[in-house]
Amino acid sequence: MENTYRILLAEDEPKLSQVIQDELTRQGYQADVAYDGLIAEKLFKQHAYSLVLLDINLPYKNGLALCKEFREINKNVPIIMLTALGEINDKIDAFNLGADDYIVKPFHFDELSARIKVFIKRADSVQETGEKIVVADMEIDMSNKTVNRSGKNINLTAKEFALLVLLSRNKGKVISKHDILEKVWDLSFDTGTNTIEVYISFLRNKIDKPFETKLIHTKPGFGYYVREAPLT
Repeated sequence: MENTYRILLAEDEPKLSQVIQDELTRQGYQADVAYDGLIAEKLFKQHAYSLVLLDINLPYKNGLALCKEFREINKNVPIIMLTALGEINDKIDAFNLGADDYIVKPFHFDELSARIKVFIKRADSVQETGEKIVVADMEIDMSNKTVNRSGKNINLTAKEFALLVLLSRNKGKVISKHDILEKVWDLSFDTGTNTIEVYISFLRNKIDKPFETKLIHTKPGFGYYVREAPLT
């Protein structure tokens, strides 16, 4: 049974990464594998992940540097470090850089699975209770499901709200049509319709049209993003 959670696995050992990816897929997750730090960085900026699994000793860019960068981009995404390094200083470094958990190899997949479920559930509860997302002069209140911009209340449908939340929670990051379909419409395939374009238009009419500064932007060929100014 599939769910809508997407996990980034950054692990340079092919056999281990394949085993973990296979198990994650079997449990219904969508799992993307990066064999080096630069690929992991690229994937993280392209997709909206529910959780990240990071090996520390990655080629080109190590897991600690990635952890710091990912946490600066997204303060809420759970990050679990996977590493053969078991020294206390390594754990402290990882936690100081924003990691949520630390698992030393070798480990049993059941242990990893249990931790993944805990962190995804915790992230969902944070998102659903009390969170306020602010982008420029726009505020989204997750508890009351309300949106206002410059003090003006903006009425949105449930799908419009879900789409705006997805884009705003990942402020500055381009979200692909595939990810939007998966996260907002619970579809793992492109329907071939222009549903997303239509809803983006609806949002722009309500969120941007009455205001001088536009927040909803398109990156042609890649997707959509929310930001105070277009990416250059």
